Amino acid sequence: MSTGLLALLSLLPIISVAVFLVMLRWPASRAMPIAYIVAVALAYFIWQVPTIKIMAASVNGLIVAFTLIYIIFGAILLLNTLLQSGAIRAIREGFSDISPDRRIQVIIIAWLFGSFIEGSAGFGTPAAVAVPLMVGLGFPAMAAVVAGMIIQSTPVSFGAMGTPILVGINTGLSADPDMVAYALSRGYEWDEFLAFIATKVALIHTIAGTFIPLLVASIMTRFFGKERSFAAGFRVWKFALFAAFSMTIPYLIVANTLGPEFPSMLGGLIGLAIVVTAAKRGFLMPKPDEIWDFDDKANWDPEWTGSMQQESVSSADGKPPMGLIRAWSPYLFVAGLLVLTRFRALDLEAILRDSNPFITWSWPQIFGSDISASFQPLWSPGTIFIIVSLITILLHGLKGSEYKRAFGNSLKTLIPASTALVFTVPMVQVFINSSGGAAGYEQMPIALAEGVANLTGAAWPFFSTFIGGMGAFVAGSNTVSNMMFSLFQFGVGVRIMADPTWIVALQAVGGAAGNIICVHNVVAASAVAGLIGKEGAVIRKTLLPFFYYALFTGSIGYGIVNLSTGVLNIGFFIAALIVACMVYFIIKFNRHGSTETSAS
Repeated sequence: MSTGLLALLSLLPIISVAVFLVMLRWPASRAMPIAYIVAVALAYFIWQVPTIKIMAASVNGLIVAFTLIYIIFGAILLLNTLLQSGAIRAIREGFSDISPDRRIQVIIIAWLFGSFIEGSAGFGTPAAVAVPLMVGLGFPAMAAVVAGMIIQSTPVSFGAMGTPILVGINTGLSADPDMVAYALSRGYEWDEFLAFIATKVALIHTIAGTFIPLLVASIMTRFFGKERSFAAGFRVWKFALFAAFSMTIPYLIVANTLGPEFPSMLGGLIGLAIVVTAAKRGFLMPKPDEIWDFDDKANWDPEWTGSMQQESVSSADGKPPMGLIRAWSPYLFVAGLLVLTRFRALDLEAILRDSNPFITWSWPQIFGSDISASFQPLWSPGTIFIIVSLITILLHGLKGSEYKRAFGNSLKTLIPASTALVFTVPMVQVFINSSGGAAGYEQMPIALAEGVANLTGAAWPFFSTFIGGMGAFVAGSNTVSNMMFSLFQFGVGVRIMADPTWIVALQAVGGAAGNIICVHNVVAASAVAGLIGKEGAVIRKTLLPFFYYALFTGSIGYGIVNLSTGVLNIGFFIAALIVACMVYFIIKFNRHGSTETSAS
């Protein structure tokens, strides 16, 4: 079968997701079973993968889905516990003291706090922490989910203490034994070579991340504001850029000095300290008559609200006021435990992920296939959320009946999300475990990437980020995308006579951007917010930031690898055009403070 036809067939599961989930607006619980059936049919009839392997991939998907459900439950339980204790009300008032402006709040919580949590734990944890916090503060559930997804870009390549680089790219490239020799030929030991690639990843992210806080604010005002306008978001451009640089500059410095473990975690933490301190002193804050808030809740589109929305209003009635430090203490415990367990110098990972069957629940070689599954409950962020929710009983003096109510409400929110995940993740596992069939074809993601590479030739850098993004879109992980595509991207770089390390860096950046629209991350984040069945609506709102990120970074990459032709090459031209457009909108929407866009 021709490479082009094989690539087109490989695209069918993704097309089915786009058609049913995004275009026809079906809920994930209806759309994802169809995508799963498409993937299974292709694997069985075209790739001729053995039935046992398809079944093993599906079972592995169910186990991965369970691990996600466990994390979601823990995050929802912690939020509901804080709702019962009155802590959310105190946190809401604390943010109002900084600024009641929702644009400022979303930048601090989603961009800065979210980046710190991403650097600490990764794997969707920022959405599990930041999204329910925003819901508790009075954000529409959909606005919280959209904001939580958009920031899943710049910090992701260094999430979970650098896992997408140290595990993803490392595993992907080291599959070729000649890669160590190549690294030595460039003057690097293997670990140094990974750090060398990481500095390139950080540089590209730093440039693209400049406008992410501004996009978060403007998309929120466009889709969830009374005026339905990008203009209101662009009017906080000074604060948004200040928040961006407060995170990305330390992030870039850390990547170049300390390596890939710490850029997102320290960048987010340093950014939080700088921005919150400055905001409390009124630096770049909106004037009192320019404060932006959501419309009255009675006027919200029903599509925006989730099952937890009403709980956030009424749960803490009658509770005495709570101090801000006490209210925040559970989230401080979460952040502290995530950092403590992930900090390599302490090596707690060796204990929490030990091969002991009581610590690691595993199913090796499922049904005799080459696919294995495991779950490590002590390592899961879900366990940390549950432990902290129990600690909160003592910290906040909850009654047993109140915790029982929080537990029950969490189960009610969780159950509807499970239906979508039990089809979403198995579909992904069948898709990426489709090699080894009698037809002799590469796994579907590689077949798709090869088809695109054959079409694009020297223009590949423009598309390399989209391939990385596609990998994350279906796999739900920048790490898995890097595992699948790093060696392939390296090979394409050699083929088009470009520096292959830059192409691998673009893969890592694109894989991070793909998290913005990743299906099962959207399903998981929506579940945490109690927003079930609206996943397609979320993806439609996050497509623009994804295309911005993938195109901007791809253009920068093309410009860099073709720098020998001069700085006026097409890559830098497109990148400059994107920057010029952003500057134009900033000027347009801030002229006289009155320019508005229609809600067309």
